[in-house]
Amino acid sequence: MPQTIFIGVAWPYANGPLHLGHVAGCYLPADIFARYHRARGNDVLMVSGSDEHGTPITVQAEREGTTPAAVSERYHQLFLQTWPRFGMTWDLYTRTGTENHARVTHNIFLRLLEQGYIFNERMQALKCQNCNRFLPDRYVEGTCPHCGSTGARGDECDKCSRPLNAEELIEPRCRICGGTPALEETEHLFLDLPKFAERLEKWVGQQQHWKPNVLTFTLNFVKGGLQPRAITRDLEWGITVPVPGFEGKRIYVWFENVIGYLSASKEWAATRGEPDLWRKWWSEPAKSYYFIGKDNIFFHTLSWPAMLMGYGGLLLPYDVPANEHLTLERRALSTSRNWAIWLDDFLSRYDPDALRYALSANMPESADTDFSWQEFVRRNNDELVATYGNFVHRALSFIAARFEGRVPDGSAAIEADHKMRAQAEQAFARCTEHLENCRFRAAIGEAMSLAREGNRYVDARAPWRGVKSDRADAAASLHTCVQVIAALKTMLYPFLPFSSQRLHEMLGLKGTIGTGDWKLEPIADGHVLGQPAPLFVPLEESIVEDELQRLHSRAT
Repeated sequence: MPQTIFIGVAWPYANGPLHLGHVAGCYLPADIFARYHRARGNDVLMVSGSDEHGTPITVQAEREGTTPAAVSERYHQLFLQTWPRFGMTWDLYTRTGTENHARVTHNIFLRLLEQGYIFNERMQALKCQNCNRFLPDRYVEGTCPHCGSTGARGDECDKCSRPLNAEELIEPRCRICGGTPALEETEHLFLDLPKFAERLEKWVGQQQHWKPNVLTFTLNFVKGGLQPRAITRDLEWGITVPVPGFEGKRIYVWFENVIGYLSASKEWAATRGEPDLWRKWWSEPAKSYYFIGKDNIFFHTLSWPAMLMGYGGLLLPYDVPANEHLTLERRALSTSRNWAIWLDDFLSRYDPDALRYALSANMPESADTDFSWQEFVRRNNDELVATYGNFVHRALSFIAARFEGRVPDGSAAIEADHKMRAQAEQAFARCTEHLENCRFRAAIGEAMSLAREGNRYVDARAPWRGVKSDRADAAASLHTCVQVIAALKTMLYPFLPFSSQRLHEMLGLKGTIGTGDWKLEPIADGHVLGQPAPLFVPLEESIVEDELQRLHSRAT
């Protein structure tokens, strides 16, 4: 029976273009996982959208002298243009500015309020006297009270990943004018997280399949004592607070954007003309996976589950396979300093599968990893071109030249051929297990190891020598090559969808790869293959210096 798999992916702030850190952190792993499960024949719903209400958008708008709506619209459209170029297969990519999202957010908010999980309280908040305004979290910077980082923001510290309240910062400063804000009293609404502490600790303790870093971070937070979290802000941009007396405030973005997973599911169902279909992915036996970066763990393993518990009747997360950070040329990515590689810019010059491969093979699953242009070129040339691509092209080209483009007869197979087929079957099984458990680096490693074995096998069997003296023997080895290539095509499809589709066609197979075809199906003797062509293009070493110069010239 098909599984029902819900995939929620972090909502990017619509205040700037996407960079490779975003991609490696959550978008690529989510797409790999979705493609794999669709290929298994499972029922998948993958949603996300542009976060239009985060304070980064208002900060950017003030910097540009325009409106938050104009900024978010510009970047939302850029995201929509970039996703298909990279190969993202959303079931729905929407935005938090829709009436549907506001309606669902109000519904969740009011239910929690009715159940006694939201309370109002006067509190001290930072106000800039120069700007004459209370400062929302992202408008404040200072020193983290936990790790001492001097670049912490008022909502979280990038260095230690702890969520913060702006008034906790040491030596806070206003991001707008640089002045020192002072505490003044204001009234806000709070999510009463301590009321969920016992339930959350019990539930989190049962999630032994979570990544160790995710589980440890979450348990430490629970055991350290959960505190109420303010869920309103002194802002004019965002979703209104449906409570009298709070007309001048807005719902905090980290309360409402996680609700986007539910509102997007409802929007998707409505667009299909089946408004209740969303329930299939929000109740047992469905499993829900949330792909995020490590700085968002708290909101997905504690805050959002508490909201779901308080609302009642909705599926709790099954897994939150958060990734660590991607660095760039041994330095932390920084959008403010322009130390980043922007996805749309990258795709204007390079093949998306080359990027998907480099990031998958070096994915920051359990520790930070680094992207360098030197390593990108090496992986493209040594692994995609000279290993995988070489194995495919040399075998298919030889069949086209000496066997009329038809799969040769494999009846004369010898032990080496059977052993190679067995290795492919074992690699396929291991790859499947890794994908099931969100171990993407290990899964793509299995595929590339099989490609290396394929090259060694061809070298040892040397069909180009045997074709003159023992055509049946050469045919058997090439028949085996075709079966291994077919296995590689399937194993690499979630990672390399564009080249896998081209290879699908080179193998003379019909239709589009990726729906219910996660299996090893033999390609029969005599089957007519398509026209062989190189799968990948080698890159010149000179691009390393060119790209480094481009990177350094933009950085500030």
